[in-house]
Amino acid sequence: MRLNARGWARLVALGLALSVALLLHGAWRLFRRRSPWPRRFLGWVVRTVGTPLRHDAVLLANHVTWIDILALAGASGAAFVAKAELRDAPLVGWLCKLNNTLFVRRGERMGIDAQVAALRDQLAGPQPIAIFPEGTTGDGVTLGPFKAGLLAALAPPPPGVRVQPVRIDYGAATADVAWVGAEHGADHARRILNRRGTFVATLHFLEPFVPEGDRKAIAAKARAQIEAAA
Repeated sequence: MRLNARGWARLVALGLALSVALLLHGAWRLFRRRSPWPRRFLGWVVRTVGTPLRHDAVLLANHVTWIDILALAGASGAAFVAKAELRDAPLVGWLCKLNNTLFVRRGERMGIDAQVAALRDQLAGPQPIAIFPEGTTGDGVTLGPFKAGLLAALAPPPPGVRVQPVRIDYGAATADVAWVGAEHGADHARRILNRRGTFVATLHFLEPFVPEGDRKAIAAKARAQIEAAA
Protein backbone atom coordinates (compact mmCIF):
# COMPACT_ATOMS: atom_id res chain seq x y z
CA MET A 1 0.00 0.00 0.00
CA ARG A 2 1.30 3.43 -0.98
CA LEU A 3 0.51 6.82 0.52
CA ASN A 4 -1.98 8.86 -1.46
CA ALA A 5 -1.98 12.67 -1.61
CA ARG A 6 -4.01 12.85 1.62
CA GLY A 7 -1.58 10.52 3.35
CA TRP A 8 1.45 12.53 2.25
CA ALA A 9 -0.15 15.79 3.44
CA ARG A 10 -0.83 14.29 6.86
CA LEU A 11 2.67 12.86 7.07
CA VAL A 12 4.24 16.23 6.24
CA ALA A 13 2.06 17.96 8.85
CA LEU A 14 3.05 15.35 11.42
CA GLY A 15 6.72 15.85 10.56
CA LEU A 16 6.46 19.62 10.94
CA ALA A 17 4.72 19.30 14.30
CA LEU A 18 7.38 16.85 15.46
CA SER A 19 10.20 19.17 14.33
CA VAL A 20 8.77 22.08 16.34
CA ALA A 21 8.27 19.85 19.39
CA LEU A 22 11.87 18.61 19.11
CA LEU A 23 13.29 22.13 18.98
CA LEU A 24 11.33 23.12 22.06
CA HIS A 25 12.25 19.87 23.81
CA GLY A 26 15.93 20.55 23.13
CA ALA A 27 15.66 24.06 24.51
CA TRP A 28 14.07 22.78 27.74
CA ARG A 29 16.73 20.10 28.12
CA LEU A 30 19.51 22.62 27.46
CA PHE A 31 18.50 24.41 30.63
CA ARG A 32 18.06 21.06 32.45
CA ARG A 33 14.35 21.55 32.87
CA ARG A 34 11.81 18.76 32.60
CA SER A 35 10.41 19.04 29.08
CA PRO A 36 6.62 18.96 28.55
CA TRP A 37 6.95 18.79 24.76
CA PRO A 38 6.98 15.03 24.12
CA ARG A 39 3.71 14.75 26.03
CA ARG A 40 2.20 17.77 24.27
CA PHE A 41 3.17 16.39 20.87
CA LEU A 42 1.64 13.04 21.80
CA GLY A 43 -1.64 14.65 22.85
CA TRP A 44 -3.06 15.16 19.34
CA VAL A 45 -6.67 14.35 18.30
CA VAL A 46 -7.60 13.33 21.85
CA ARG A 47 -10.72 13.97 23.95
CA THR A 48 -10.73 13.01 27.61
CA VAL A 49 -13.62 12.06 29.86
CA GLY A 50 -12.82 11.95 33.55
CA THR A 51 -9.61 12.97 35.28
CA PRO A 52 -6.37 11.03 34.74
CA LEU A 53 -4.15 10.32 37.72
CA ARG A 54 -0.80 12.06 37.26
CA HIS A 55 1.42 10.08 39.64
CA ASP A 56 1.44 7.03 41.91
CA ALA A 57 -0.80 5.20 39.46
CA VAL A 58 -1.03 2.28 37.08
CA LEU A 59 -3.33 2.92 34.11
CA LEU A 60 -4.85 -0.22 32.59
CA ALA A 61 -6.37 0.34 29.14
CA ASN A 62 -7.89 -1.61 26.27
CA HIS A 63 -5.74 -1.67 23.15
CA VAL A 64 -6.95 -0.91 19.61
CA THR A 65 -4.02 0.54 17.63
CA TRP A 66 -0.58 2.11 17.98
CA ILE A 67 -2.35 5.48 18.18
CA ASP A 68 -3.42 4.46 21.70
CA ILE A 69 0.15 5.07 22.83
CA LEU A 70 0.22 8.61 21.46
CA ALA A 71 -3.24 9.41 22.81
CA LEU A 72 -2.80 7.98 26.31
CA ALA A 73 0.68 9.43 26.81
CA GLY A 74 -0.50 12.84 25.65
CA ALA A 75 -3.57 12.87 27.86
CA SER A 76 -2.02 11.48 31.04
CA GLY A 77 1.74 11.99 30.80
CA ALA A 78 2.15 8.26 31.44
CA ALA A 79 5.18 6.15 30.70
CA PHE A 80 4.43 2.75 29.21
CA VAL A 81 5.09 -0.90 29.59
CA ALA A 82 5.34 -2.07 25.98
CA LYS A 83 6.53 -5.06 23.98
CA ALA A 84 10.23 -4.96 23.17
CA GLU A 85 9.55 -4.99 19.42
CA LEU A 86 8.28 -1.40 19.64
CA ARG A 87 11.73 -0.20 20.68
CA ASP A 88 12.87 -0.21 17.02
CA ALA A 89 9.57 0.87 15.41
CA PRO A 90 9.92 4.04 13.29
CA LEU A 91 8.81 7.20 15.12
CA VAL A 92 6.60 5.38 17.66
CA GLY A 93 9.56 3.52 19.17
CA TRP A 94 11.64 6.67 19.39
CA LEU A 95 8.81 8.59 21.05
CA CYS A 96 8.34 5.70 23.47
CA LYS A 97 11.98 5.93 24.50
CA LEU A 98 11.68 9.69 24.99
CA ASN A 99 8.75 8.96 27.29
CA ASN A 100 10.64 6.49 29.54
CA THR A 101 8.92 3.34 28.25
CA LEU A 102 9.68 0.09 30.05
CA PHE A 103 10.18 -2.51 27.31
CA VAL A 104 9.45 -6.18 28.05
CA ARG A 105 9.70 -9.32 25.97
CA ARG A 106 6.65 -11.53 25.64
CA GLY A 107 6.94 -15.10 26.75
CA GLU A 108 10.06 -14.59 28.88
CA ARG A 109 8.63 -16.31 31.94
CA MET A 110 12.10 -16.67 33.46
CA GLY A 111 12.39 -12.88 33.36
CA ILE A 112 9.00 -11.96 34.83
CA ASP A 113 10.44 -11.38 38.32
CA ALA A 114 12.92 -8.87 36.91
CA GLN A 115 10.15 -7.15 34.93
CA VAL A 116 7.96 -6.89 38.02
CA ALA A 117 10.88 -5.42 39.99
CA ALA A 118 11.56 -2.89 37.19
CA LEU A 119 7.91 -1.87 37.20
CA ARG A 120 7.93 -1.32 40.97
CA ASP A 121 11.06 0.81 40.63
CA GLN A 122 9.46 2.91 37.87
CA LEU A 123 6.35 3.50 39.98
CA ALA A 124 8.58 5.51 42.32
CA GLY A 125 9.18 8.02 39.50
CA PRO A 126 7.17 11.13 38.59
CA GLN A 127 4.98 9.54 35.91
CA PRO A 128 2.03 7.16 36.07
CA ILE A 129 2.63 3.83 34.31
CA ALA A 130 0.33 2.62 31.53
CA ILE A 131 -0.16 -1.04 30.62
CA PHE A 132 -2.26 -2.66 27.89
CA PRO A 133 -3.11 -5.88 29.75
CA GLU A 134 -4.69 -7.59 26.73
CA GLY A 135 -1.13 -7.91 25.46
CA THR A 136 -2.16 -7.20 21.86
CA THR A 137 -4.49 -4.98 19.85
CA GLY A 138 -8.12 -5.91 19.32
CA ASP A 139 -11.09 -4.84 17.24
CA GLY A 140 -12.09 -2.06 19.64
CA VAL A 141 -15.40 -3.74 20.38
CA THR A 142 -14.57 -7.03 22.08
CA LEU A 143 -12.40 -6.84 25.20
CA GLY A 144 -9.84 -9.63 25.33
CA PRO A 145 -8.65 -11.46 28.43
CA PHE A 146 -6.23 -9.57 30.65
CA LYS A 147 -2.73 -10.93 31.24
CA ALA A 148 -2.00 -10.28 34.89
CA GLY A 149 1.70 -11.20 35.20
CA LEU A 150 3.10 -7.69 35.61
CA LEU A 151 0.37 -6.78 38.09
CA ALA A 152 2.27 -8.83 40.64
CA ALA A 153 4.05 -5.48 41.18
CA LEU A 154 0.83 -4.35 42.90
CA ALA A 155 0.44 -7.33 45.22
CA PRO A 156 1.03 -5.75 47.65
CA PRO A 157 0.96 -2.26 46.09
CA PRO A 158 3.61 0.36 46.84
CA PRO A 159 2.28 2.95 49.33
CA GLY A 160 -0.20 5.37 47.79
CA VAL A 161 -0.39 3.65 44.38
CA ARG A 162 -3.81 3.29 42.76
CA VAL A 163 -5.10 1.60 39.60
CA GLN A 164 -7.09 3.60 37.06
CA PRO A 165 -8.89 1.70 34.27
CA VAL A 166 -9.10 3.52 30.92
CA ARG A 167 -11.50 2.86 28.05
CA ILE A 168 -10.15 3.98 24.64
CA ASP A 169 -12.81 4.56 21.98
CA TYR A 170 -12.54 5.73 18.36
CA GLY A 171 -16.29 5.97 17.77
CA ALA A 172 -17.45 5.47 14.20
CA ALA A 173 -13.84 5.18 13.01
CA THR A 174 -13.10 2.14 15.21
CA ALA A 175 -13.30 -0.42 12.40
CA ASP A 176 -10.95 1.69 10.26
CA VAL A 177 -8.27 2.29 12.88
CA ALA A 178 -8.29 -1.08 14.67
CA TRP A 179 -5.10 -3.07 14.12
CA VAL A 180 -6.11 -6.71 13.96
CA GLY A 181 -4.87 -9.82 12.22
CA ALA A 182 -1.49 -10.11 10.52
CA GLU A 183 -1.41 -6.61 9.02
CA HIS A 184 2.13 -5.19 8.99
CA GLY A 185 2.60 -2.11 11.16
CA ALA A 186 3.74 0.08 8.25
CA ASP A 187 0.71 -0.95 6.17
CA HIS A 188 -1.57 -0.15 9.09
CA ALA A 189 -0.03 3.31 9.49
CA ARG A 190 -0.39 4.03 5.77
CA ARG A 191 -4.01 2.87 5.82
CA ILE A 192 -4.85 5.31 8.61
CA LEU A 193 -3.00 8.20 6.94
CA ASN A 194 -4.80 7.52 3.64
CA ARG A 195 -8.36 7.25 5.03
CA ARG A 196 -10.96 9.93 4.37
CA GLY A 197 -12.11 12.20 7.15
CA THR A 198 -10.84 12.76 10.65
CA PHE A 199 -11.42 10.98 13.92
CA VAL A 200 -11.00 11.60 17.63
CA ALA A 201 -9.70 9.18 20.24
CA THR A 202 -11.88 9.44 23.33
CA LEU A 203 -10.19 8.34 26.54
CA HIS A 204 -12.53 7.49 29.40
CA PHE A 205 -10.55 7.74 32.64
CA LEU A 206 -12.62 5.58 34.99
CA GLU A 207 -12.87 5.51 38.77
CA PRO A 208 -9.47 4.69 40.36
CA PHE A 209 -9.22 2.03 43.02
CA VAL A 210 -6.69 0.86 45.57
CA PRO A 211 -5.42 -2.54 44.38
CA GLU A 212 -6.36 -5.38 46.72
CA GLY A 213 -5.91 -9.12 46.52
CA ASP A 214 -3.67 -10.91 44.06
CA ARG A 215 -2.73 -9.87 40.53
CA LYS A 216 -5.68 -11.76 38.99
CA ALA A 217 -8.18 -10.01 41.24
CA ILE A 218 -6.72 -6.62 40.31
CA ALA A 219 -6.89 -7.46 36.59
CA ALA A 220 -10.47 -8.72 36.88
CA LYS A 221 -11.68 -5.56 38.65
CA ALA A 222 -10.08 -3.26 36.07
CA ARG A 223 -11.42 -5.34 33.17
CA ALA A 224 -14.94 -5.26 34.59
CA GLN A 225 -14.87 -1.45 34.81
CA ILE A 226 -13.59 -1.07 31.24
CA GLU A 227 -16.16 -3.52 29.91
CA ALA A 228 -18.97 -1.72 31.76
CA ALA A 229 -17.90 1.59 30.20
CA ALA A 230 -18.30 0.31 26.61
